[in-house]
Amino acid sequence: MGLIDIWLRQEKKMDTNVRVVDRIFDIFELLAGTEQAMSLTDLVKESQMSKTTVYRLLQTMNERGYVQKSRDSRYRLGPKFLELASSHINHLELQTEAKPYLAALYSELNLTVHLGTLDGDEIVYIEKLDLYPSKISNSKVGYKTPAYCSSIGKCLMSCLSGDELDKILYGCRFQKFTNNTIVNMYDFKKHLKEVRKQGWAMDNGEHMPGHRCVGAPIFDYLGTGIASVGVSGDDSQITDEKLPMIIREVKETAAQISRAMGYIR
Repeated sequence: MGLIDIWLRQEKKMDTNVRVVDRIFDIFELLAGTEQAMSLTDLVKESQMSKTTVYRLLQTMNERGYVQKSRDSRYRLGPKFLELASSHINHLELQTEAKPYLAALYSELNLTVHLGTLDGDEIVYIEKLDLYPSKISNSKVGYKTPAYCSSIGKCLMSCLSGDELDKILYGCRFQKFTNNTIVNMYDFKKHLKEVRKQGWAMDNGEHMPGHRCVGAPIFDYLGTGIASVGVSGDDSQITDEKLPMIIREVKETAAQISRAMGYIR
């Protein structure tokens, strides 16, 4: 088989994949555009696809939770689709609601301020206020870092159920970044119990030598830990003497943002 034949086959396969994705979105749009659940016959008629194609796509989407099939064999958008949409909306609302409180915290402490969320065994920075933007390049917005050696990550992992935590930690590679990094799973779980009890967490030079971070979790109206606010600086900025005051301010900021998100303790 020549190179041209191989290229043509690859192009044909790509076209087929694109058509499949296009058809999936057609079904999504049909289900989203009606208040009533739709039958297979309805979807075939509206989409102008074959019954076999629609049925096969619905089976896959149902297995993944993107559509939901009722007992009378009618379909509507499933919990996975709504979960993703809700998560996106919550993040937009979270960032909007959190900004004035983060700015106030930054003004009060003059430390780098972060807002982060959990993504598997990593945390993602979604907001950052910093007097020296280039000082710590590995904490810019969008950057991911291991959760187990992050104050933000510890806060959010402490909010998980035992099963959720085990699922995340099962595939976690505990890398020893410094002498202070906790790399034993048993010790880490024990540490998280203390974090949960006190309502805040600290990275005491566990990811970068001489660098400290203090974080506290943010909850939504359901009481779910959705993000964490944290402040960071070197050990000359976050001293043992200043630590109690910094913890108090960070916890209060997290509580204010939680209330703005509808959390009632």
